[in-house]
Amino acid sequence: MKPSVGIVGWRGMVGSVLLQRMQAEQDFAHISARFFSTSNVGGQAPLGAGVLADAFDIDALAACDVILTCQGGDYTQEVHPRLRAAGWQGYWIDAASSLRMNADAVIVLDPLNRSVIDHGLETGIRDYIGGNCTVSLMMLGLAGLLEAGLVRWITAMTYQAASGGGAQQMRELITQMGAAHAATADLLADPASDIMEIDATMSATLRSDALPTEHTVVPLAGSLIPWIDRDLGNGMSREEWKGHAECNKILGRAADAQIPIESLCVRIGAMRCHSQALTVQLTEDLPLERIETLIAQGNEWVHLVPNQREASMRELSPVTVNGSLQIAVGRVRKLAIAPGMISVFTVGDQLLWGAAEPLRRMLRILVERG
Repeated sequence: MKPSVGIVGWRGMVGSVLLQRMQAEQDFAHISARFFSTSNVGGQAPLGAGVLADAFDIDALAACDVILTCQGGDYTQEVHPRLRAAGWQGYWIDAASSLRMNADAVIVLDPLNRSVIDHGLETGIRDYIGGNCTVSLMMLGLAGLLEAGLVRWITAMTYQAASGGGAQQMRELITQMGAAHAATADLLADPASDIMEIDATMSATLRSDALPTEHTVVPLAGSLIPWIDRDLGNGMSREEWKGHAECNKILGRAADAQIPIESLCVRIGAMRCHSQALTVQLTEDLPLERIETLIAQGNEWVHLVPNQREASMRELSPVTVNGSLQIAVGRVRKLAIAPGMISVFTVGDQLLWGAAEPLRRMLRILVERG
């Protein structure tokens, strides 16, 4: 009998990408899907799956073997404890961060931690949570080095797209771009106009109240925002804290065997896909060719880009990777700072491997286990 899977939050960005991937991989042929809604109960469900059920109806949710949700942390915090308190013993698969660090939850990234997932299933863990998008992409790019036990520590400088802040940030970025162009359009149309006047006009526009900033807080177009997520009060943002905490939990590392990871996370004016400049201290001073081979063979999604100008410009960018499961990894070189120290640059679509794909694959693992 096919497992009953309740799907919540399927209209948002991550949910939409998840449904696309599930259709592409024919996952719906192996499950009995029921769609839930927080705002359109009784409406038509997608894929001809009847009508939308109430996402807050505990009895209806409890009738499912699996709940797959991309609805967000507020929904998880309200519904998950009520569902468990009602005695539901099904599997909860979630894109939100609310349960990630719980002792009785596993962060899923099966190309790297399938053994951790299997152990969780064998020991009765029922909550399987998608990781932070930037952390997951970093780990996939460095999988070959991580699995070989060659990573001593990492520093990550992240360049995260507007989509990481949600659909409204993406819309606001485009609106800001349009307003910035409109302010300089007449000057741009005149080949004789002074570039310094164009620059001054642009700067004045970006500093004014003319650009909408309801969701980005400050203008992102033509600029960047060197802080993502809330302030932890120690000079670190929560986004930066996740690098160390989640990576080591994904790998199942004990407290005395953790890989130190420090991050500085920046929002940039790209629409989609997160990039990261990594400095990695290896446990061995390996030849560059060996390092590149290990990275390239880390998993089937890694695309190793030669550390050459033309290849890097064309293949190691958000625009190139957008919409692909490919993790582009490049700018690999040995650094003069110390033996065994290398630089790496990665780019990946945070809506795919950074969010939707680990959830889809976790559902497939449950289906295949029967």
